Amino acid sequence: MAIDRRNLLRAAGLGVGLAALGAVTGCAPTGTGAVPTTGATTEAPAGQVDWVALRQRMAGTLNLPSDSGYGTAKLAYNPVFDTRQPAAVAQCANASDVQACVSAAASARIPVAARSGGHSYAGYSTPDNGLVVDLGAMSGVEVKSDGTAVIGAGTRLMDVYSGVAKAGRCLPAGSCPTVGISGLTLGGGVGVLAGKYGLTCDNLVSAQVVTADGTLRTASATSEPELLWALRGGGGGNFGIVTSFTFRTVAAPQLAVFQVRFPAGSVTEVLGAWQSFTASAPDEFWSTLGISAGSPPTCRINGCYVGSENDMNAMLDKLVAATGTKPSNRYSLSKDYLSAMMYFGGCANYSVEQCRPNWNGGGVLGRESFTASSRVLTKPLADPSRLTALVTGREGMDILLDSLSGAPARIGAKDTAFAYRGALATAQIYVGATTPDARDAVNDVRDGLGSLTGNTAFVNYIDPGLSNWASAYYGDNVSRLRAVAQRYDPTCVFSFGQSASKV
Repeated sequence: MAIDRRNLLRAAGLGVGLAALGAVTGCAPTGTGAVPTTGATTEAPAGQVDWVALRQRMAGTLNLPSDSGYGTAKLAYNPVFDTRQPAAVAQCANASDVQACVSAAASARIPVAARSGGHSYAGYSTPDNGLVVDLGAMSGVEVKSDGTAVIGAGTRLMDVYSGVAKAGRCLPAGSCPTVGISGLTLGGGVGVLAGKYGLTCDNLVSAQVVTADGTLRTASATSEPELLWALRGGGGGNFGIVTSFTFRTVAAPQLAVFQVRFPAGSVTEVLGAWQSFTASAPDEFWSTLGISAGSPPTCRINGCYVGSENDMNAMLDKLVAATGTKPSNRYSLSKDYLSAMMYFGGCANYSVEQCRPNWNGGGVLGRESFTASSRVLTKPLADPSRLTALVTGREGMDILLDSLSGAPARIGAKDTAFAYRGALATAQIYVGATTPDARDAVNDVRDGLGSLTGNTAFVNYIDPGLSNWASAYYGDNVSRLRAVAQRYDPTCVFSFGQSASKV
């Protein structure tokens, strides 16, 4: 039976029994974007691809609408995009396949989009009338003797964690096990170990990238350094299609995990204490504050600590005391690195093999319909009660505040494309439905929260309805990203509704 991620998100931590499933920070909260507005798909194709010739060039599988595998191959994570009809889905086996696909799409001037895990919140990886370059088969982890890990662009996070853990290593990344490494990394990559080890993109050493001219390039500090800069937080699908990444890793640490749930009506007090504590928390202590809308709203704090459970609880005592509120439930567990990642992914009761998508990978993790958007808290909110007011009286909505304190803050805002260095937290606004009412509710809270945070947003939670989106995602890095896009994609081969070619 497939795990329902939405139910896990809302039920996590109701007791030690449920805790065995994992204190889920959410599957959707680690992917990219939001439900599309009208016209959010890419433009109609200008020409025709010679599909027979492309199929002959590929080592992988090309799925056309007339092929039996097409219906499954085109599926993304969010069922709302099931009505999308790509012209073809190319399940690539190697970089040469990707080059062939990019060249064919560029020549015919049809939309082309890379897909790693298929979690694009806006469905940008499933363009109508376009070519989907599916990297799922280009999966694998190889840890070198120097501790670097070469990871295929189609590798899902569960396999990333399992692969590096086998070598006794650790890579900080997101919590959803079915998210692909590509979209996560290229948008920045916030995860439960970010405070100690930085964002996923901060650990990127180099990448193999097929650019718009069909060339396979190496982006590193010494080769195409501007391209590497853009790939560190500039968003997925913008500058080419990455075929593999090389990351720095660290020795796998011992970890402790926790959740504290608070009684209804205490959101303002907990938020005020959490944001003050988070701003000065030690790198080892990372947490996320989850707020569930309602009358009144409720909240819980999930977290991860690099070190012992005893040391973590001493710190947690201080945080709880600062709230002035008695928790309704609290628990903590000691975990090794891989076990902790499975815990946060809701897979504590499953094997690595089971902790994969059930729609195309034979695992137990299902698809999910949702609507989402984001803001970024660049500093603590001056009046936490205003956020409480935004979610009071609503139902079925969560706001997840993921800390950006610690290691991510010690990198300059212009040193990578990820601009929000020194910010307090990302804020994801999430509803487990795709109805017009859900979209309206998310938009209302997004805009209300924007009045508190300013024009900020996180590109990993991309939202096609967001106004001033380029500035919101990239801040002062917009002009440099535009220049990189013009250099590597002058004819806008990789153009989509919110691509770097349009900033």
